[in-house]
Amino acid sequence: MSIQVLGTGAYVPERIVTNDELSTMVDTSDEWIRQRVGVAERRVSVSENAAEMGAKAAQKALEAAGITADQLDLIVGATVSSDFGCPSMSAKVQELIGAGCPAFDVNSACSGFLFALDTAAAFVARGGIRYALVLGAERLSRILDWTDRSTCVIFGDGAGAAVIAPGENYLASHLYTQGGESVLSIPLGKGNSPFYEKDVAPLAVHMSGQETFKFAVKQIVGEIRLIAERAGITTEQIDYIVPHQANIRIIDLAARRLNVPMEKFVVNIERYGNTSSASVPISFDELVRSGRLKRGDLIALCAFGGGLSSGACLIRW
Repeated sequence: MSIQVLGTGAYVPERIVTNDELSTMVDTSDEWIRQRVGVAERRVSVSENAAEMGAKAAQKALEAAGITADQLDLIVGATVSSDFGCPSMSAKVQELIGAGCPAFDVNSACSGFLFALDTAAAFVARGGIRYALVLGAERLSRILDWTDRSTCVIFGDGAGAAVIAPGENYLASHLYTQGGESVLSIPLGKGNSPFYEKDVAPLAVHMSGQETFKFAVKQIVGEIRLIAERAGITTEQIDYIVPHQANIRIIDLAARRLNVPMEKFVVNIERYGNTSSASVPISFDELVRSGRLKRGDLIALCAFGGGLSSGACLIRW
């Protein structure tokens, strides 16, 4: 037994922060950000936490799937920026939408939605799950160093979700982790213990841009080729690729190495920036609602991020 996607949903906060506005806060410019990252603007929450944004994306996915929250049997979410260590972001979403099913989070940074989707797919395959909600929701503006132009210009807030059910449309998947914090990390600070003596970096996103870039291109190319091989197709047969929106240059280089035209890639980084685990489901929802998909189309979802981690899956529409 596999899965099918019944509906998708996305939500981004109303507040838009442009590159020009950021240039009044840090030493940067619209030209610098566009050329190096590909972002023109990003959305930033002024009053909603990750769970509240996730609940709004979830409601849209439920409406698209034609079911209600009380019909859900499982919620699996992904986040690195919840306002609570406990309860989980997914548990808060469950409360907000009025569901009554088990709910838990996974944490694999920007790859989180792919890890959550594969986890939910395994629950469905085991049996006993009719409908599951998978989501990624992030308030990254909470954990950025807004004086660091190498990171604060990249990220944005938002949420994306999908409702899945038993089916035969999840053709292949792959997850990968390369443990370590030297390239990309989000330390949580020293904490409250009066006994802990080790120095710990303050809460913020810390990233080595060059090493992240190399890892990202390698993993996108390798993951897409691997899931295509597992599904018994060529990369040329994939109709759409929904990549993590971290840097337009990463996507462009991966497309060239795969020999896949950029027209097949879903790209929205210029409007939203990098929304971590929400990036892929937001982009997937845009593709679904664009009207371009036809029954039988092959869609690859792929992501990379802290951990280091990466993941990809192939879905038949």
